[in-house]
Amino acid sequence: MAKSFNDVLELAKQKGPKKIAVACAHDLEVLIAVKNAVERSIIEPILVGDKDKILELAKEIGLNLENIEIIDEKDKEQASRIATSLVSSGKADILMKGLVDTSIIMKQVLDKEIGLRTGKVISHVAVFSVGTYHKMFMVTDAAMNIAPDLNQKKEIIENAVELAKALGIENPKVAVLAAKEKVSPKMEATVHAKELAEMNQRGEIKDCIVDGPFALDNAVSKESAKIKGITSEVAGDADILLVPDIEAGNVLYKSLTFLGNAKSAGVIIGAKSPIVLTSRADNDEAKLNSIALAVLLASK
Repeated sequence: MAKSFNDVLELAKQKGPKKIAVACAHDLEVLIAVKNAVERSIIEPILVGDKDKILELAKEIGLNLENIEIIDEKDKEQASRIATSLVSSGKADILMKGLVDTSIIMKQVLDKEIGLRTGKVISHVAVFSVGTYHKMFMVTDAAMNIAPDLNQKKEIIENAVELAKALGIENPKVAVLAAKEKVSPKMEATVHAKELAEMNQRGEIKDCIVDGPFALDNAVSKESAKIKGITSEVAGDADILLVPDIEAGNVLYKSLTFLGNAKSAGVIIGAKSPIVLTSRADNDEAKLNSIALAVLLASK
Protein backbone atom coordinates (compact mmCIF):
# COMPACT_ATOMS: atom_id res chain seq x y z
CA MET A 1 0.00 0.00 0.00
CA ALA A 2 1.36 3.43 -0.98
CA LYS A 3 2.14 5.52 2.12
CA SER A 4 3.83 8.44 0.35
CA PHE A 5 4.28 9.88 -3.12
CA ASN A 6 7.72 8.21 -3.22
CA ASP A 7 5.83 4.90 -2.94
CA VAL A 8 3.44 6.03 -5.71
CA LEU A 9 6.41 6.83 -8.00
CA GLU A 10 8.03 3.48 -7.19
CA LEU A 11 4.78 1.59 -7.94
CA ALA A 12 4.43 3.51 -11.22
CA LYS A 13 7.98 2.52 -12.17
CA GLN A 14 7.08 -1.14 -11.63
CA LYS A 15 3.91 -0.79 -13.76
CA GLY A 16 5.33 1.51 -16.47
CA PRO A 17 6.30 2.78 -18.87
CA LYS A 18 2.93 3.87 -20.31
CA LYS A 19 2.35 5.98 -23.41
CA ILE A 20 1.09 9.48 -22.60
CA ALA A 21 -0.25 11.97 -25.16
CA VAL A 22 0.32 15.56 -24.01
CA ALA A 23 -2.01 18.16 -25.56
CA CYS A 24 -0.39 21.58 -26.10
CA ALA A 25 2.89 20.33 -24.63
CA HIS A 26 4.72 23.67 -25.05
CA ASP A 27 4.57 24.45 -21.31
CA LEU A 28 7.63 24.66 -19.05
CA GLU A 29 6.15 23.04 -15.89
CA VAL A 30 4.50 20.26 -17.92
CA LEU A 31 7.73 19.46 -19.79
CA ILE A 32 9.71 19.41 -16.51
CA ALA A 33 7.19 16.86 -15.15
CA VAL A 34 7.42 14.86 -18.40
CA LYS A 35 11.24 14.91 -18.19
CA ASN A 36 11.17 13.69 -14.58
CA ALA A 37 8.68 10.94 -15.48
CA VAL A 38 10.77 9.83 -18.49
CA GLU A 39 13.91 9.70 -16.33
CA ARG A 40 12.02 7.46 -13.89
CA SER A 41 10.94 5.19 -16.79
CA ILE A 42 7.24 5.57 -15.99
CA ILE A 43 6.12 7.10 -19.33
CA GLU A 44 6.87 7.29 -23.04
CA PRO A 45 5.50 10.69 -24.15
CA ILE A 46 4.00 11.87 -27.42
CA LEU A 47 4.17 15.67 -27.40
CA VAL A 48 1.48 17.47 -29.40
CA GLY A 49 1.83 21.24 -29.78
CA ASP A 50 4.01 24.06 -31.08
CA LYS A 51 7.17 22.18 -32.09
CA ASP A 52 9.43 25.25 -32.10
CA LYS A 53 8.43 26.15 -28.53
CA ILE A 54 8.72 22.50 -27.41
CA LEU A 55 12.28 22.31 -28.82
CA GLU A 56 13.21 25.62 -27.17
CA LEU A 57 11.84 24.61 -23.75
CA ALA A 58 13.32 21.09 -23.98
CA LYS A 59 16.76 22.63 -24.60
CA GLU A 60 16.28 24.98 -21.63
CA ILE A 61 15.51 22.12 -19.19
CA GLY A 62 17.76 19.44 -20.72
CA LEU A 63 14.98 17.16 -21.95
CA ASN A 64 16.44 14.67 -24.44
CA LEU A 65 13.97 14.44 -27.36
CA GLU A 66 15.87 11.76 -29.27
CA ASN A 67 13.28 9.00 -28.76
CA ILE A 68 10.25 11.25 -28.19
CA GLU A 69 7.63 11.76 -30.90
CA ILE A 70 6.57 15.38 -31.48
CA ILE A 71 3.45 16.26 -33.49
CA ASP A 72 3.61 19.89 -34.62
CA GLU A 73 0.21 21.58 -34.15
CA LYS A 74 -0.04 25.21 -33.08
CA ASP A 75 -3.85 25.39 -32.85
CA LYS A 76 -4.89 24.49 -29.28
CA GLU A 77 -8.20 22.87 -30.18
CA GLN A 78 -6.63 20.79 -32.95
CA ALA A 79 -3.70 19.78 -30.74
CA SER A 80 -6.18 18.66 -28.04
CA ARG A 81 -8.12 16.71 -30.67
CA ILE A 82 -5.00 14.93 -31.94
CA ALA A 83 -3.88 14.00 -28.40
CA THR A 84 -7.36 12.72 -27.52
CA SER A 85 -7.49 10.69 -30.75
CA LEU A 86 -4.15 9.06 -29.90
CA VAL A 87 -5.68 7.81 -26.64
CA SER A 88 -9.09 6.78 -28.05
CA SER A 89 -7.36 4.81 -30.86
CA GLY A 90 -5.15 2.98 -28.35
CA LYS A 91 -1.86 4.55 -29.51
CA ALA A 92 -1.52 6.14 -26.05
CA ASP A 93 -2.69 4.99 -22.59
CA ILE A 94 -3.06 8.38 -20.87
CA LEU A 95 -4.12 11.90 -21.90
CA MET A 96 -2.44 14.93 -20.32
CA LYS A 97 -3.40 18.59 -20.48
CA GLY A 98 -0.64 21.06 -21.29
CA LEU A 99 -0.96 24.78 -22.03
CA VAL A 100 -4.68 24.73 -22.87
CA ASP A 101 -7.93 25.59 -21.08
CA THR A 102 -9.71 22.66 -19.44
CA SER A 103 -12.90 23.45 -21.40
CA ILE A 104 -11.06 22.98 -24.74
CA ILE A 105 -9.55 19.60 -23.88
CA MET A 106 -12.73 18.33 -22.20
CA LYS A 107 -14.72 19.20 -25.35
CA GLN A 108 -12.54 16.66 -27.19
CA VAL A 109 -12.79 14.10 -24.36
CA LEU A 110 -16.61 14.31 -24.56
CA ASP A 111 -16.72 14.28 -28.39
CA LYS A 112 -18.84 11.34 -29.64
CA GLU A 113 -16.56 10.68 -32.60
CA ILE A 114 -13.06 10.64 -31.06
CA GLY A 115 -13.76 11.12 -27.35
CA LEU A 116 -13.22 8.99 -24.27
CA ARG A 117 -16.74 8.78 -22.82
CA THR A 118 -17.92 5.50 -21.29
CA GLY A 119 -21.36 6.51 -20.00
CA LYS A 120 -19.98 6.79 -16.46
CA VAL A 121 -19.69 10.04 -14.53
CA ILE A 122 -16.28 11.62 -15.17
CA SER A 123 -14.81 13.01 -11.95
CA HIS A 124 -11.62 14.45 -10.50
CA VAL A 125 -9.83 12.73 -7.63
CA ALA A 126 -7.05 14.53 -5.76
CA VAL A 127 -4.58 12.69 -3.53
CA PHE A 128 -2.91 14.52 -0.65
CA SER A 129 -0.06 13.90 1.75
CA VAL A 130 0.05 16.38 4.63
CA GLY A 131 2.05 16.36 7.87
CA THR A 132 -1.06 16.76 10.04
CA TYR A 133 -2.72 13.50 8.91
CA HIS A 134 -1.49 9.95 9.46
CA LYS A 135 -1.85 8.69 5.88
CA MET A 136 -2.45 9.74 2.29
CA PHE A 137 -6.06 10.62 1.52
CA MET A 138 -8.27 11.65 -1.38
CA VAL A 139 -10.63 14.56 -2.03
CA THR A 140 -13.37 14.27 -4.64
CA ASP A 141 -14.73 16.06 -6.65
CA ALA A 142 -12.98 19.44 -6.69
CA ALA A 143 -12.85 20.11 -10.43
CA MET A 144 -15.50 18.48 -12.64
CA ASN A 145 -19.01 18.08 -11.22
CA ILE A 146 -20.54 21.37 -10.05
CA ALA A 147 -23.46 20.17 -7.89
CA PRO A 148 -23.69 16.39 -8.17
CA ASP A 149 -26.97 14.63 -7.40
CA LEU A 150 -27.20 11.46 -5.32
CA ASN A 151 -26.50 9.03 -8.17
CA GLN A 152 -23.60 11.13 -9.46
CA LYS A 153 -22.11 11.10 -5.95
CA LYS A 154 -22.41 7.31 -5.93
CA GLU A 155 -20.38 7.14 -9.17
CA ILE A 156 -17.88 9.73 -7.90
CA ILE A 157 -17.28 7.43 -4.90
CA GLU A 158 -16.85 4.42 -7.22
CA ASN A 159 -14.26 6.32 -9.29
CA ALA A 160 -12.30 7.24 -6.15
CA VAL A 161 -12.45 3.63 -4.93
CA GLU A 162 -10.90 2.54 -8.25
CA LEU A 163 -7.94 4.84 -7.58
CA ALA A 164 -7.72 3.69 -3.94
CA LYS A 165 -7.40 0.09 -5.16
CA ALA A 166 -4.66 1.12 -7.62
CA LEU A 167 -2.83 2.56 -4.58
CA GLY A 168 -3.23 -0.73 -2.71
CA ILE A 169 -6.07 0.33 -0.37
CA GLU A 170 -8.35 -2.70 -0.44
CA ASN A 171 -11.35 -1.44 1.53
CA PRO A 172 -11.17 2.38 1.59
CA LYS A 173 -13.09 4.38 4.17
CA VAL A 174 -15.28 7.08 2.57
CA ALA A 175 -16.39 10.08 4.64
CA VAL A 176 -19.29 11.98 3.10
CA LEU A 177 -18.73 15.60 4.14
CA ALA A 178 -21.30 18.23 5.11
CA ALA A 179 -21.38 21.22 7.46
CA LYS A 180 -22.75 19.15 10.37
CA GLU A 181 -22.95 15.56 11.56
CA LYS A 182 -26.70 15.30 11.99
CA VAL A 183 -29.13 14.79 9.12
CA SER A 184 -31.21 17.88 8.38
CA PRO A 185 -33.82 18.06 5.59
CA LYS A 186 -32.74 21.69 5.06
CA MET A 187 -29.18 20.60 4.18
CA GLU A 188 -29.13 18.35 1.12
CA ALA A 189 -25.52 17.25 1.72
CA THR A 190 -26.53 15.62 5.03
CA VAL A 191 -29.48 13.81 3.42
CA HIS A 192 -27.25 12.55 0.58
CA ALA A 193 -24.68 11.37 3.14
CA LYS A 194 -27.23 9.23 4.98
CA GLU A 195 -28.56 7.81 1.70
CA LEU A 196 -25.07 6.97 0.39
CA ALA A 197 -24.20 5.21 3.67
CA GLU A 198 -27.43 3.17 3.35
CA MET A 199 -26.65 2.33 -0.30
CA ASN A 200 -23.27 1.03 0.87
CA GLN A 201 -24.92 -1.10 3.58
CA ARG A 202 -27.27 -2.57 0.95
CA GLY A 203 -24.32 -3.49 -1.27
CA GLU A 204 -25.14 -0.90 -3.95
CA ILE A 205 -21.74 0.78 -3.43
CA LYS A 206 -19.15 -1.99 -3.17
CA ASP A 207 -15.56 -2.50 -2.02
CA CYS A 208 -15.52 0.35 0.51
CA ILE A 209 -17.05 1.59 3.78
CA VAL A 210 -19.21 4.70 3.36
CA ASP A 211 -20.43 6.75 6.32
CA GLY A 212 -21.69 10.26 7.01
CA PRO A 213 -22.62 12.97 7.32
CA PHE A 214 -19.31 14.14 8.77
CA ALA A 215 -18.04 17.65 9.32
CA LEU A 216 -14.40 17.74 8.18
CA ASP A 217 -13.02 17.69 11.75
CA ASN A 218 -14.61 14.39 12.74
CA ALA A 219 -13.78 12.77 9.39
CA VAL A 220 -10.05 13.32 10.00
CA SER A 221 -9.73 13.50 13.80
CA LYS A 222 -10.59 10.62 16.15
CA GLU A 223 -10.42 13.05 19.08
CA SER A 224 -12.98 15.37 17.48
CA ALA A 225 -15.27 12.42 16.68
CA LYS A 226 -14.97 11.20 20.28
CA ILE A 227 -15.88 14.64 21.68
CA LYS A 228 -18.95 14.73 19.41
CA GLY A 229 -19.92 11.18 20.45
CA ILE A 230 -19.56 9.78 16.93
CA THR A 231 -18.96 6.04 16.65
CA SER A 232 -17.89 4.98 13.18
CA GLU A 233 -15.11 3.00 11.49
CA VAL A 234 -14.61 5.96 9.17
CA ALA A 235 -14.43 8.75 11.80
CA GLY A 236 -10.88 10.08 12.13
CA ASP A 237 -9.54 7.54 9.65
CA ALA A 238 -11.03 8.49 6.25
CA ASP A 239 -9.22 7.51 3.04
CA ILE A 240 -11.65 9.38 0.78
CA LEU A 241 -13.39 12.69 1.51
CA LEU A 242 -16.48 13.16 -0.67
CA VAL A 243 -17.28 16.89 -0.82
CA PRO A 244 -20.87 18.16 -1.29
CA ASP A 245 -20.12 20.34 -4.33
CA ILE A 246 -17.35 21.88 -6.43
CA GLU A 247 -17.08 25.02 -4.29
CA ALA A 248 -16.39 23.02 -1.12
CA GLY A 249 -13.98 20.79 -3.01
CA ASN A 250 -12.10 23.68 -4.58
CA VAL A 251 -11.74 25.51 -1.26
CA LEU A 252 -10.54 22.35 0.52
CA TYR A 253 -8.11 21.47 -2.31
CA LYS A 254 -6.54 24.95 -2.35
CA SER A 255 -6.51 25.26 1.46
CA LEU A 256 -4.53 22.04 1.72
CA THR A 257 -2.14 23.11 -1.06
CA PHE A 258 -1.50 26.74 -0.15
CA LEU A 259 -2.10 26.83 3.62
CA GLY A 260 -1.44 23.22 4.58
CA ASN A 261 1.73 22.85 2.48
CA ALA A 262 0.41 19.49 1.27
CA LYS A 263 2.00 17.40 -1.46
CA SER A 264 -0.67 16.59 -4.02
CA ALA A 265 -1.66 14.89 -7.25
CA GLY A 266 -4.85 14.69 -9.26
CA VAL A 267 -6.38 12.63 -12.02
CA ILE A 268 -9.65 12.46 -13.96
CA ILE A 269 -11.40 9.07 -13.78
CA GLY A 270 -14.51 7.68 -15.48
CA ALA A 271 -13.30 8.09 -19.07
CA LYS A 272 -11.88 5.22 -21.18
CA SER A 273 -8.41 6.20 -19.99
CA PRO A 274 -7.05 8.28 -17.11
CA ILE A 275 -6.59 12.02 -17.79
CA VAL A 276 -3.92 14.16 -16.14
CA LEU A 277 -5.61 17.53 -15.87
CA THR A 278 -3.61 19.62 -13.44
CA SER A 279 -4.09 23.28 -12.59
CA ARG A 280 -1.71 26.01 -13.83
CA ALA A 281 -1.08 26.65 -10.12
CA ASP A 282 0.18 23.08 -9.56
CA ASN A 283 3.97 22.81 -9.50
CA ASP A 284 5.98 20.30 -11.54
CA GLU A 285 6.16 17.92 -8.53
CA ALA A 286 2.34 17.78 -8.35
CA LYS A 287 2.25 17.20 -12.12
CA LEU A 288 4.80 14.36 -11.84
CA ASN A 289 2.80 12.77 -8.99
CA SER A 290 -0.35 13.08 -11.12
CA ILE A 291 1.35 11.32 -14.04
CA ALA A 292 2.33 8.51 -11.66
CA LEU A 293 -1.29 8.12 -10.49
CA ALA A 294 -2.44 7.90 -14.13
CA VAL A 295 0.17 5.21 -14.84
CA LEU A 296 -1.17 3.12 -11.93
CA LEU A 297 -4.74 3.49 -13.22
CA ALA A 298 -3.72 2.69 -16.81
CA SER A 299 -2.07 -0.52 -15.54
CA LYS A 300 -5.25 -1.95 -14.00
